[in-house]
Amino acid sequence: MNRPLRTTLGGALTAAMLVTVAVAPAQAHPAGRPPTVLTLPDGFQPEGIATAGRYAYFGSRATGAIQRVDLVTGRGTTIGAATGTPSLGLKADRRGRLFVSGGTAGDARVLDTRTGEVLARYQFATAPTFVNDVVLTRDAAYFTDSNRPVLYRLPLGRGGALPPADAFTTITLTGAYEQVGTGVNLNGIAATPDGRALIVVQSNTGTLYRVDPATGASTVVDVPGHTFTNGDGLLLLGRALYVVQNRLNQVAVVRLNHAGTAGTLTSTITDPNFDVPTTVAKALGRLYLPNARFTTPPTPTTPYTAVAVRAS
Repeated sequence: MNRPLRTTLGGALTAAMLVTVAVAPAQAHPAGRPPTVLTLPDGFQPEGIATAGRYAYFGSRATGAIQRVDLVTGRGTTIGAATGTPSLGLKADRRGRLFVSGGTAGDARVLDTRTGEVLARYQFATAPTFVNDVVLTRDAAYFTDSNRPVLYRLPLGRGGALPPADAFTTITLTGAYEQVGTGVNLNGIAATPDGRALIVVQSNTGTLYRVDPATGASTVVDVPGHTFTNGDGLLLLGRALYVVQNRLNQVAVVRLNHAGTAGTLTSTITDPNFDVPTTVAKALGRLYLPNARFTTPPTPTTPYTAVAVRAS
């Protein structure tokens, strides 16, 4: 989701540099080799990740704080202020802005990555809501809501200008998609390889859907013989779609056709350091995943990490 796509929709835009506020311990690792396990603050409860250059940015579902980690040294710093509401899916753009999904707050925030200042806030919905993930394209940011069968669209103006607080659009999903129960439904989101549509994963059914962003019409992405139970974050690199399956501690790799209407499962990535990873981003030739540790009761002293693996 963080690699620029040569598409009609545009593609995930990357790059940012954030101001440091507080320092977390650096992780020891062989000289000249980036660490494969990154230490995050105790009690942080990471969920989302965005990457830009040698840095990764993690959102806390507990406090809303954002943690920046130098992927080369392992050294971490906290940027911005805790909001008391979740910071879930993240994307950074080339204009030094971080787009943040607000979970149960039903909102999104855009931060200035140089100062940590909140540039804009958008209130999409009130409870029940769970604004979960975001993808950036050339002309818009799209957010999923795990409690509602909708996407939220923030139009980006000339030069990437942010819209007014009330200028977002709610896109109702129609067609094949059906909301199931009250659990987590819509979750991760990415663009299709041709850039004409979006792909979302429904966590509780393990189904991938292709969505027309202009109409909300959805169709099932045909991956013969496979569903993606506990599907969470999505990352598109070329035609390879990485689907994080959090509680299964694995990442499914799907080779999509150009339109994103069908695909083939080509491999599955696992790692002994996975502990319920939620989403994935690419940097320095590797994939990085935060360990949410959903099966471990959180406390202020619970340790958290992120893991680097090779792209399959």
